[in-house]
Amino acid sequence: MSNPITDKNKQVNYLKERLQIFVEVLDAIDPETADIEDIDRLIKIIDDVEEKMDQFHNRNELTKE
Repeated sequence: MSNPITDKNKQVNYLKERLQIFVEVLDAIDPETADIEDIDRLIKIIDDVEEKMDQFHNRNELTKE
């Protein structure tokens, strides 16, 4: 398992990279042939980003104390 990201710049870069992956997946989907798995994949990426944001926020709050 890798070390937690505690540097705010690295956290932002991580989130930007994940959102870029989301955009690339979204662009690759053909609206005419998209199925539920495609939508589920997009939702999973967004859920992962949201989870990381919460982790980063909690980690940053702990370092303030």
